[in-house]
This record gives sequence, C-alpha cells and structure tokens, in this order.
Amino acid sequence: MSTEQTMAVTARDTRQTTLWAAMQRAGLDALWVSRPENIRYLSGFASGEDAKLLVRSDTATLYTDARYTVQAGEQSRFPTHIARPPATLEHAASVAAGLRVGFEADHLTVSELENLRQHWQTGERPATLVSSQGLVEGLRLIKTDGEVAEIRAAQDIADLAFDSVRPSIVAGVREDHIAAQLEAFMRALGATSAFDITVASGPRGAMPHGAASARVIGENELVTVDFGAKVNGYHSDMTRTVATGNPSEELRRLYRAVLEAEEAAVQAIRPGAKCSDLDKLARDVLSAHGLGEYFAHSLGHGVGLAVHEGPGLRAASSEVLEAGMVVTAEPGVYLPGVGGVRIEDLVLVTPGGHEVLSRSPKETL
Repeated sequence: MSTEQTMAVTARDTRQTTLWAAMQRAGLDALWVSRPENIRYLSGFASGEDAKLLVRSDTATLYTDARYTVQAGEQSRFPTHIARPPATLEHAASVAAGLRVGFEADHLTVSELENLRQHWQTGERPATLVSSQGLVEGLRLIKTDGEVAEIRAAQDIADLAFDSVRPSIVAGVREDHIAAQLEAFMRALGATSAFDITVASGPRGAMPHGAASARVIGENELVTVDFGAKVNGYHSDMTRTVATGNPSEELRRLYRAVLEAEEAAVQAIRPGAKCSDLDKLARDVLSAHGLGEYFAHSLGHGVGLAVHEGPGLRAASSEVLEAGMVVTAEPGVYLPGVGGVRIEDLVLVTPGGHEVLSRSPKETL
C-alpha cells in the first residue's frame, strides 16, 4: 500500500471512530447513510448517488448494485453487498434488527423512509428508526491536509481556466460560449465543472444564479462569472465580475462597493470569527453605500465534497470558524433592470488567520 493510500485509510478509520462517538451521543446503534457526499467521505466510494452505507460501531457495509462491483472493490474500505432493492433492504434488515438506526432526515425521501419501515420494522426484532441530522456533515467541516490539497488543486485549475478565458469576455461574444470555454479548459486539465456556470452580462447580472444564456455580451457592461472546478470529488468556487468597454459611473460605483465589502470580509476570516459577524460586516459596508437592500443572499458557505456545505456565513448562523474550514466570501448587489456585481474568493481558515486560495486578479474599475 502506498503512503497516500495508507493516509487515506487512516483518515477514514478516524472518521468512523469520531462518527461512532457522535452516534453514541445521539443514542444510535447504527446509521443509514444516504447522502452521496457522506458515503464518499466515510467509505471512499465515489458513486454514492447509487449506494447506501450502514454504519455500526466497529464496521460498516456498503450497498450498491452490480454496475459498481469492480469500482466498489477498488474504492470502498468497507465490505460491499451487491444487490438491487428490495434485496438491499432485506439484507440490511438482518443487520439492523433490534437496533436504533438513525437516518439522514434532510436527505432521505419520504418513499425511501417508507421502504425502510416496510422492511425493517417487521418481524420479531424490528429496528427503531430515528431521525438524525448533521452527524457526518459535522465531521466534514474541518478538512484534513489531504482534503485541502484536493480543494487547492481544483481552485488552481479554475484560476488557470479563468486566466485563459478572460481575454474572450468581450462585447459580441455569447455568454454560453464563455461557459463552454471554461468547461473545456477545466476538462483538459483533468477536472470537471463543479456546478452550472454563471455568465450573466448587462441586465442579467441582476440574477445571482443567472446561468449562461445565448445573450450576446454588450459594450460597456459588467459580466459576472461564477464557476468552479471539481477534482476527485472536491470542489472550488469563485466569482469575478469583469467589464467590457467603459461602464457607467453607476456600474463602477456598484463594483467598488462590492469589492470593498468582499475584501473587508476576507480580512476578517480567522479562527474564532462568528459567521454571523462576517455576514454583518459585509452587509454593513454595502449599507453604508446605500446598497444593503440589494445584497440578496448570505455572505458565503463552506466548500468541500459539496460545493455548498457548512459552515454557513449568514446572519442567522451560530457557527464559529475553526482552522481547517474552507469557506467562500461572496457579497453581491443586484439591481433589477440595471445589472449586478458579485466577487467571491475561496478561503482556507488557518491557525493564524486565513489563506486566500483563489488567485485570479480582481479588476480595478
């Protein structure tokens, strides 16, 4: 076994031990894991959307079908049971018999829960099904060095892609052509697109999630580009707003206000910082420019195996940043009929403060 493989196995052993402690605190004997990112995090199996994982104190079983026999054998550190429903649930029922089994309430569908009840809550030793939330997600908040390396690699590819495509963001080019170039460049470097790429120009900039359209970018406009790369399941996330020609002073004012808010938020990222305070800091900067009401979303979120995960940098959050977290800072303003601006950096919380992982330059307007 290589050094990298040994480190991966050690990390997953630690994750299972830590998860078991959390399960004990929740009064659980077992956990039925259905969220794909959590399955990958615990087992190493990359196709979690077609799998389930039943975790107990000292072992776990991966359930998937025959399409993944070879892949599961190569990737999963746990024994694998190959079957299709309902045979999957019938096998798992024998393992879950008489146990208090948690299920991921924020992911499992109603029909899947009914199937569990049908197969597990019959017979002489029925399982007790318990709604649970955040047990695995809580472990995923703090990234290992290996996870940070994957996120860093994804961001490096995104930066290279943006540097390559930036000269093409000019008047006369369609938004979806820019998105296609970004995706092709990332694929050429061994990554995939982390999510649907936003390229929102002119008035479409008022749409925070304005997926790239057939609109032709105009002269003297702002263009918001939000995208990321995915490497070995780990994501990056970055937004840059760029200009074509000579935008109006009002558009420049919007841009400068958002840049000020973004840079202030990034500088405040450190261990111990309250997520709600960071959101308020950026919001207060925009409010001082008379733009607070146009900041339509939270400041940011965690990034890892999911492009949106904890912690949440939002007003209602009670979370506090810790070293090892990877978060975004992405304030924006969106004026219907006028346009919008968003600037986003990907930031690693370090023991002494923070490191900005996104290197693409921000324009001066």
